[in-house]
Amino acid sequence: MKFGMLGFPKVGKTTLFNILTGAHVAVDKYAAGKSEPNIGVARVPEARLDRLAAMFRPKKTTFAHIDFLDIQGLQKGEAKDSLYLKEMRNVDAIAHVVRAFRDPEIVHSEGPINPKQDIETMETELILADLEVAQRRVERLELNLRKAKNKDDELELPVVRRCLEALEKETPIRELDLQEDDVRKIRGFAFLTAKPLLLTLNLDEADVGRIASSIDDFDLGDRAARRGTVVCPISAKVEEEIAALDPADARVFLQDLGLYEFAKDRLLKAAFGLLGLIQFFTVSEEECSAWPIRIGTKALRAAGAIHSDFERGFIRAEVVTYEDLIAAGSIHAAREKARLRSEGKDYVVKDGDVINFRFNV
Repeated sequence: MKFGMLGFPKVGKTTLFNILTGAHVAVDKYAAGKSEPNIGVARVPEARLDRLAAMFRPKKTTFAHIDFLDIQGLQKGEAKDSLYLKEMRNVDAIAHVVRAFRDPEIVHSEGPINPKQDIETMETELILADLEVAQRRVERLELNLRKAKNKDDELELPVVRRCLEALEKETPIRELDLQEDDVRKIRGFAFLTAKPLLLTLNLDEADVGRIASSIDDFDLGDRAARRGTVVCPISAKVEEEIAALDPADARVFLQDLGLYEFAKDRLLKAAFGLLGLIQFFTVSEEECSAWPIRIGTKALRAAGAIHSDFERGFIRAEVVTYEDLIAAGSIHAAREKARLRSEGKDYVVKDGDVINFRFNV
């Protein structure tokens, strides 16, 4: 899973990258003339895995993770030709960091602080970048079909045309109701506006108390309701201060602000949910692990998420729900209470399932 972080200059993007990944990249790196992207890894918090690790006391505990790519801030009008934006075509989703904080010493490239306008401007930039790709593809397909009939090209052309028509109407591709077969036909073009969008609203330190109402305060309710889009308000400045404290003091500071969850955790959970992912767990005295999979994944494919041998030699999946395992106290007790069941390769894995795969290769 990889998220690409983008935004206009001076919106707090690199500060947020450091918070999420534990990196220490200089926030003025790009201003100093360095343009290579920042790459880091963030661990997805999971209280259930913490509880399982406390039960099994494994030598190793492995959480799910998300890779983050942070590119240089974009200027209005440069997206279509930006070399940095091309990096975004290889990510699974985009995190657009939107400035909502006030600081007269940090000039905003887009003028007055207006998150809604910045979101619309950035979306227009991405649409223009995709428009050029879609136009070229339609022209190529039409040329190919004039020369010779090809079934694949004939099936692809109407899908790309539909995308092109949407982009011409300033509608991002993610908002189209495309079937899975259609999505596969255009996946190779890595359209930016087809990617799920995490709008990260970077609030002023003084506005932390408005986190719950900030979506409405900034008139972003319509954005939050759109297909493939999530709005997550945070204050990178406050989170930066919290990250410098030891865990006990950080928790007290958080509660003093009237908050009960770190923004980092909220943001990672939002990113995880945006991609339509759930987690199942494997447990033993050697290792307890969380495994991210798409909603609707069957046991055979879930086994392959651990190792290809598990999928190739699949025999069965021994499954117990997280709740039943915690209540029973051990795998042995869960089996005795008939809470551990045997499932075949077509079983649809549920969020929180604890699974032991039996396989033979």
